[in-house]
Amino acid sequence: MPAKGKHRRTRTQRLTRTLAVATTGGAALALPLVGAAGAHAAPAAQSDSAKTAQTYTVRAGDSLAKIADAQHVSGGWKKLYEDNRAAVGSDPSLIRPGLKLTLGAGAEASATAEKKTTAQPAADTSTAATGFVAPVDGATEGTPYHQSGSMWSSGYHTGTDFVVPTGTSVKAVGAGTVVTAGWGGAYGNQVVIKLADGHYAQYAHLSALSVSSGDAVTAGQQLGLSGATGNVTGPHLHFEIRTTPDYGSDIDPLAYLRSQGVSV
Repeated sequence: MPAKGKHRRTRTQRLTRTLAVATTGGAALALPLVGAAGAHAAPAAQSDSAKTAQTYTVRAGDSLAKIADAQHVSGGWKKLYEDNRAAVGSDPSLIRPGLKLTLGAGAEASATAEKKTTAQPAADTSTAATGFVAPVDGATEGTPYHQSGSMWSSGYHTGTDFVVPTGTSVKAVGAGTVVTAGWGGAYGNQVVIKLADGHYAQYAHLSALSVSSGDAVTAGQQLGLSGATGNVTGPHLHFEIRTTPDYGSDIDPLAYLRSQGVSV
């Protein structure tokens, strides 16, 4: 006769960061309301099946990048998306609350390794001696700075475009303070940060935002996810460096990053 009793299930850990999602111009905009500690990996005392595959229920304001970071998913958001493509769909930046994602065995192994080692910069992110990084990893240059054309109100392209798929993590190139985080008209969802040296860095056409106005950020910190909001023909990151927060004060963004020791 089989033994009677109930198997106690480990409760799924939840992210403690509360976010609000607003739709502006057809784009999902995630703005953090209250900062809080990230979710923790599941307790070590689990059944073998739980160690092999855990699940996470998506909450309002989540993104694959945030979930992958909080749950220590080996391979990051791209691996999380690959494992859950059938459930998520064709656009990794659009995940609905209530959706259940499989985290896999790599999450626990990564969490254990993280406790034993010193935190390292994300893969492919080159941190210069000056404390600056590239705005995205492994991207190719699209429309260059100062390319002329009637499609731009100034008569030329005021930034540099980086060709990346929707959902790519966008990073602060240096330490600074967020001065703008929201809808920017033709720029779509945008973030502008004032860098420590007084320059301003603009990130446009984002699919989601990870910061809000007034936040202090460090070099390499995620500001949001790339996308195709605003006036665009396809997903990419439009990146500008300005001498003031105003349109028209742009300088060559790649030359600026290279002057800070960043290889782009």
